[in-house]
Amino acid sequence: MANSLLQSSSVLLSKFSSSSPSSTSSCSASLPCINIPSKSSIVQRKRSVVLRAASIEKALNDLPADVDKVIDGVEKALTPTSEIKVKLLSIVAGLNKGLAANGEDMEKADAAAKELEAAGGTVDISEDQEKLQGRWKLVYSSGFSSRTLGGSRPGPPIGRLLPITLGQVFQRIDVFSKDFDNIVELQLGAPWPLPPIEATATLEHKFELTGSNKVKITFEKTTVKTTGNLSQLPLLEVPRIPDSFRPSSRTGSGEFEITYLDADTRITRGDRGELRVFVKA
Repeated sequence: MANSLLQSSSVLLSKFSSSSPSSTSSCSASLPCINIPSKSSIVQRKRSVVLRAASIEKALNDLPADVDKVIDGVEKALTPTSEIKVKLLSIVAGLNKGLAANGEDMEKADAAAKELEAAGGTVDISEDQEKLQGRWKLVYSSGFSSRTLGGSRPGPPIGRLLPITLGQVFQRIDVFSKDFDNIVELQLGAPWPLPPIEATATLEHKFELTGSNKVKITFEKTTVKTTGNLSQLPLLEVPRIPDSFRPSSRTGSGEFEITYLDADTRITRGDRGELRVFVKA
């Protein structure tokens, strides 16, 4: 046994002395093959490890003092907007477009909208107006807390002096013709035993961009089309009051900012602070 070990050691030493300076290897019948790095190789690897450690330490030292805030901001940015969007739409779902909202409901809706706006980032449609194209359904307007058809602007009262029931409200936007139409489904009460009159009012506008996310609309005309049992009646165009006779607050023009926009949801804030939430119809 001792002779065998001695022979193996001799073979190992002879191979080590005849090997390349970077490493040595040895194999024998009684010992497995092993690679023995040279001294210069070990020194080189040690230097590489030290340099890497120094680079890591420098990178850590270069991190800002408020690195925790930076990380929190990144994590918040990575939060799926779909979850926040579901939260907002759930809050406004039972508010009848805002007509049934009280002060607390309005605060919750506004907070959820701000959260989605922050998650979505700055909106810029100056180079891609086609995102606006199509028919959008209004699901919430903070202006309807006034209980008028004008929202945050003066308008006919709902369910008070006039027996008007507000149905669905849509916006139809054509980015090619610059048409911007507000379409309102209405039900007007009639004396008994007559059934209520159903009609669709279309407030036609032209729009233009006044900023990367700012839109100005200019009123052109209003048309009313009866539906239901009276759908055979012709389209009625409501005479427009001359601008010289209009109050300055009711010129027919308006501006708003698009504060959130994706393929199926849009949030706008009007020039009177009105929050509106739309979904693609």
